[in-house]
Amino acid sequence: MIDEGAIGERYRALAGEFDERRRRLWAAAEARSHGRGGVTAVARATGMSPTTIHKGLNELRSGETLEPGRVRRPGGGRKPLSEKDPALLGDLQRLVAEDDRGDPESPLRWTAKSVRNLAEALRELGHEAHFTTVAKLLRELGYSLQANAKTREGASHPDRDAQFRHISQTVKAALKAGEPAISVDAKKRELVGDFKAVGRELAPKGHPVEVRTHDFKDKQLGHAIPYGILDLTRDEGWVSVGIDHNTAQFAAASILGWWEHLGRERYPQASTLTITADCGGSNGNRLRLWKAELQHLADDTGLSINVCHFPPGTSKWNKIEHRLFSFISQNWRGKPLISHEVIINLIAATSTRTGLKVYARLDKSDYPKQIAVTDEQLAAVRLQGHRFHPEWNYTISPKPTGATKSPR
Repeated sequence: MIDEGAIGERYRALAGEFDERRRRLWAAAEARSHGRGGVTAVARATGMSPTTIHKGLNELRSGETLEPGRVRRPGGGRKPLSEKDPALLGDLQRLVAEDDRGDPESPLRWTAKSVRNLAEALRELGHEAHFTTVAKLLRELGYSLQANAKTREGASHPDRDAQFRHISQTVKAALKAGEPAISVDAKKRELVGDFKAVGRELAPKGHPVEVRTHDFKDKQLGHAIPYGILDLTRDEGWVSVGIDHNTAQFAAASILGWWEHLGRERYPQASTLTITADCGGSNGNRLRLWKAELQHLADDTGLSINVCHFPPGTSKWNKIEHRLFSFISQNWRGKPLISHEVIINLIAATSTRTGLKVYARLDKSDYPKQIAVTDEQLAAVRLQGHRFHPEWNYTISPKPTGATKSPR
């Protein structure tokens, strides 16, 4: 009696290594080795057609060989559907083209472009096309499933590229002089608790980490706001994780924390600090509180603070986004942020093969919103705008020794 189970086991072990021709030759050899009833047994065990197995037997008997890379004789097999129906590819491309989405003349209108819907639309146009054929044709045309890509920055400022050059020149001058230069920004607010985390991580099959079904803020655990500082010289990151509000006070306190814990030791002879930042958020160039807090930072550190903002709509060009935050996100992918301690440990454990080191601390201070800065307080800021776009580029100098510091 032929052991069909053993045949199936052997087939499954080797099937991934076979092309079409090797598969039918193997099946034919297996069937011939079992003699009478071999073709039927192999067909049942593998799911292959008896016709295919008989074709393989004929090839074995004839000793026929093919050119390297071929699985059929020249001219073998059915003609491609695109040859039998020359208009098929053109209609398929028109249906799948982005410009046709929502076009009232398009058979798809606002329908999602799945291969089944495309096949149905092609049939309405008079073509005979199964959805598997549509999938094959799309692959040949270079189409694949694509997610939306965040690449469009909106309206571009006419001096955008010039500002990029100004930032680059300012940072290079600082680094050449041995002065610190940092890139700063706040990462998005994260809920603390056993909530679903973005991404996937290896785990025993069938045993995913169980999390809550709804992402409602836990009033006891609250949220976390990571504010990052990237040292552009040392490829070193510092992240303050706040638990209150993302304000200019929090941003300046985070920079001061970096200076007190890392910067002062790294740059003992420093006289200036160059900061590159976005135009919005807690470090926005229009915020009065940001400039008032930078004055406090300058007074506390004794450093002149040079600030260069990226033009509106270009936040993704800020180096901290792709040299620090992206790696933090990779490190905690698929891991529920169940506590502030877990968040701090995941951030601090972030590293790269090129040597990135990250330090993190929890900032439990309160940072109230909507703090008003009066005209008098703003006038007391020792701010000097640069010649090129002073609204984006400016220096805040520390007050002379013995001068009365601005109240906090």
